[in-house]
Amino acid sequence: MHAWSEMFSAFLAEQGIAEPYTDADYFTYVDGKPRYDGVRSFLASRGIELPEGDPEDSPDEKTVCGLGNRKNAVFEEVLERDGVMAFPGSRRLVEALAQRGLKMAVVSSSRNAPDVLRVADMIDYFPTIVDGRVATDRHLAGKPAPDTFLFAAQQLGVEPSRAVVLEDALSGVAAGKAGHFGLVIGVDRGVGAEALIENGADQVVSELEELL
Repeated sequence: MHAWSEMFSAFLAEQGIAEPYTDADYFTYVDGKPRYDGVRSFLASRGIELPEGDPEDSPDEKTVCGLGNRKNAVFEEVLERDGVMAFPGSRRLVEALAQRGLKMAVVSSSRNAPDVLRVADMIDYFPTIVDGRVATDRHLAGKPAPDTFLFAAQQLGVEPSRAVVLEDALSGVAAGKAGHFGLVIGVDRGVGAEALIENGADQVVSELEELL
């Protein structure tokens, strides 16, 4: 959220657009989606048209890919500067599930997921990580399509109907619903319980430790 806010706020200022980028924009247009999809979605919401560009574009390029790459550069700065601290309740749930021997995977649209898990000292809990790089290599559609979740379940050897999806993004709960997973739990980090349920969550919690 910090990286997207820094990037889009600077971009809007450069364009002379007074309407600010907000957390509501993040939850509605960006959260959970592959990087360039998030850029396209937000720009469309403001009626801004930019060339698509190329994934190799410089972060200075005023293209969809350029802005996506600028966000990633900002993210790396934020990660280096501020680090990552896992939500305590999330860590407690993961530890409890690991003790019970349940199979777990991380499914993230971000190519930075392994780095985030590593900095948060959580990566050892997740031998299966389906991130943006895996999705690209495997030609898997990103959330809200269910493809990345279905691939993760396949890697774990678990039928989707016997698997649980935990998600805080609207696109993520929609993906869980579309994949016919046995249970989709929304985590309300600010997007709102009602919105999560409308998009596919079977139930909503504020903190994952509520599931213990």
